[in-house]
Amino acid sequence: MIPLRALLHRTSLPPVVLCVILANFLCFLVEISQPAYLESSFIRHYALIPDRLQLSTLVTYMFLHGGWFHLIGNMWFLWVFGSHLENAIGSARFALFYFVCGITSGLVQTLTSLGSAVPTLGASGAIAGVMGAFLVLYPRVRVVTLIFIIFFVTTVEIPAWFMLLYWFAIQLISGLYSAGRFNDAGGVAWFAHVGGFLAGIFLVRLFPVSRRFTF
Repeated sequence: MIPLRALLHRTSLPPVVLCVILANFLCFLVEISQPAYLESSFIRHYALIPDRLQLSTLVTYMFLHGGWFHLIGNMWFLWVFGSHLENAIGSARFALFYFVCGITSGLVQTLTSLGSAVPTLGASGAIAGVMGAFLVLYPRVRVVTLIFIIFFVTTVEIPAWFMLLYWFAIQLISGLYSAGRFNDAGGVAWFAHVGGFLAGIFLVRLFPVSRRFTF
């Protein structure tokens, strides 16, 4: 399932979300512009690596991605859900919330893969936090969603609570299934998603909602 848009009123463009998206694209361009012999070194310097954690990488890992699909997918989810969350809690609070969720996500991933030398990179942990917050604030909002049924493609309107809990269940089940096997190349940081989502659910209660919109 791919969310296309939330049926929720938004009165203005979200500046922080737009800046985060722009920063991620710029960082990815820097990433892929590295000469082949420096690319691995660049990733290992800025990505989150559990067996040699550096505090700065708890932030920098959020701006690296494994490819165009990884980047575009993450930024699309951020736009669909983050634009409304920023409108609800305000831009300054959203910026703080986003980075706290991303850092928490990175810490959870580190704790669940101690000793792993596999780099963790991507904004999906922070975005998972945004999705968790959206679940708390707007569980009944309907989300226009693209679904694939074998060769049949269509759109349906799904309540946010169903879509987000379904997404979370996939992350949790996949994480439990792959526990102990994260050292495989190309592994997905499932527990970063789980940690970010749960962080968003609990942390959003600390951020007063300045504007609630009807739907």
